[in-house]
Amino acid sequence: MKTSMKLLALALCSALSGALFAAPAADLPKDLPPYGADKPLPIAQIEKRTLGNGLEVWVVPRDGMPRVDYVLAVRNAGFAADAADSPGFASLFAGLLAEGTAQRDSRAIAETAQSFGGSVGASASNDGVMVYADALTSHAAPMLALMAEIVRTPSFPGSEVRLAQANALQALKAAEAQPSFKATRALLAATYGDHPYARVQQTEASITGVTPAALREAHALRFHPDRALLVVTGRIAPAEAFRLAEAAFGDWKAGGAEAPDTPAAPRNAAPSRVLIQRDGSVQSTLRIGRPAIPATDPDYVPAILAGTVLGGGFSSRVNQNLREDKGYTYGASAGFAPSRAGGRVQAGADVRNEVTGASLKEFFSEFERLANEPVPEQELLDTKRYVAGGYLISNQLQGAVAATLASNWLVGLPSDFLASYVPRIREVKAEQVQAIARKYFNPKDQSIVVVGDGPAIAEQLEPYGEFKAAE
Repeated sequence: MKTSMKLLALALCSALSGALFAAPAADLPKDLPPYGADKPLPIAQIEKRTLGNGLEVWVVPRDGMPRVDYVLAVRNAGFAADAADSPGFASLFAGLLAEGTAQRDSRAIAETAQSFGGSVGASASNDGVMVYADALTSHAAPMLALMAEIVRTPSFPGSEVRLAQANALQALKAAEAQPSFKATRALLAATYGDHPYARVQQTEASITGVTPAALREAHALRFHPDRALLVVTGRIAPAEAFRLAEAAFGDWKAGGAEAPDTPAAPRNAAPSRVLIQRDGSVQSTLRIGRPAIPATDPDYVPAILAGTVLGGGFSSRVNQNLREDKGYTYGASAGFAPSRAGGRVQAGADVRNEVTGASLKEFFSEFERLANEPVPEQELLDTKRYVAGGYLISNQLQGAVAATLASNWLVGLPSDFLASYVPRIREVKAEQVQAIARKYFNPKDQSIVVVGDGPAIAEQLEPYGEFKAAE
């Protein structure tokens, strides 16, 4: 069943995004039928209530499968809340929430969730932690009670902490062998400086330093009901959902201090040039970027479209240039990564040593072309179709709707952004895309990070400034 659903999703994705991935219109057979009319995302009926403890509850009733999905998002609980000497702490914290509570061990939690026809889990992002649960509608009440148990009374057993640390250390060892990991770490530092958004990657010290006591202390500091949102979607009446939420979370009270709000991230940074030596490497890993905008900035929607034109898909400009036209790489990308307190631009590719300098030249050439020339009407239309189609597909399932609403809330976007995003994408003009490129893709403002064999590529990097060595 899972395989067939994945195939169906891929087929739908191909149908909706085919406009972007197809050959140019001039090369298509003349007797092809026209594209179908773009379909809007149905406006979700969102019922809202705030419990006495400050917990927001949003309910989105949906017909269909007899299933209910829950997502609980907690602000100021993610990577931005991690101490400077504990980067990536939130990853272990979120992963261990469902590995033991005051009432159940890890196995009992998993088996209980499965008996309800669903599952539970959690993940961390820059701006918060999201806890997920789903169940058959007939088990909506006990599943929400289980979720509340995980959210409110995690125990962080020592055995589970040690297992999570061992797994994290192995994953870190594998990640550090990849040049992309080192390149991203250096670019984050160049982009954000000492801001918390620069500290999302774990280190050996930050992993080994985690203790059950530290996790319990972090839970008391980060998990407060007045900084949380519960989204409920599925075949459930709003009144019933609110009743269940009150029963599960109404008496949740968090005492003591709260994690502070994340400070605003920098909007500008002095461009850096960083070379990370990788002896004997036959290719260079390139990363280009600068600070940009939070998700609430008025530039956000046109920026997403501009980033997609430039480097957000197979038919994007940098990929067509560096991969298809020049053969420098298997893939090149560029775009925006917004968060609640700020965001960034990032572009990159892995290229052969001998075309390292040429690849940087082509990236910056595309940056300048986007700023200086209006995007042709057909290219802009195709990109809008691609962005809209991908968004519509990704929000077909009710669990995805709940996750999107919660993710939007974490970064400061209102509930109606779910339905307004596609119409706003369709309204973006070519001159807005140019304006975005002028603001955020000016080559002189970009930091450059290269991971590769310095002696083999040093001469090619000279036109781009003095590169400082880093680990």
